[in-house]
Amino acid sequence: MPREIDERKKRKALRKLRKAADLAARGEGPPLSDWEKEFLEEVEERIETYGSAFADPEKGSLEDPMSALQTQKLREIDKKARGKGGGFKQRKPPGAKKKPAYTPRVRQIDDDIEAEAPPPPKPERPPLGVIRGSDLADTRPDATEPEPPEPKARPAFRVIKGGKDDA
Repeated sequence: MPREIDERKKRKALRKLRKAADLAARGEGPPLSDWEKEFLEEVEERIETYGSAFADPEKGSLEDPMSALQTQKLREIDKKARGKGGGFKQRKPPGAKKKPAYTPRVRQIDDDIEAEAPPPPKPERPPLGVIRGSDLADTRPDATEPEPPEPKARPAFRVIKGGKDDA
């Protein structure tokens, strides 16, 4: 079931396909791969038969004879056939980092290293052991200190006359 595509757009797409195939046949650029030749033939056949080379509406405008990706690949094949481009190029992802403009300094293993002073010795720690609660109470230096004073009682509630309710 062919879609209704503008005849001018179909003719323009077919002309571009045939022109890319003719340029490749002349041999001005590097020869096309089998896949590229097959792509040109199949897209041309689909446009002639169905009026469009794709069916999924998410892949391009339904008023165009080729999808957006097919159009892009045709453009790349055309550049390759003319000898202007190197064929297909791989795109970098949008978040790819660029190489730094400087060369970072890296320490070479072969470089002579000046003798460093030995690190200072660590202080010795007392050996670990079990401490009994009775021994702990006797070792407090401030064991004779009195207990802290108890908190004072809360202040009593007072009613001040002359407020809002004394009318």
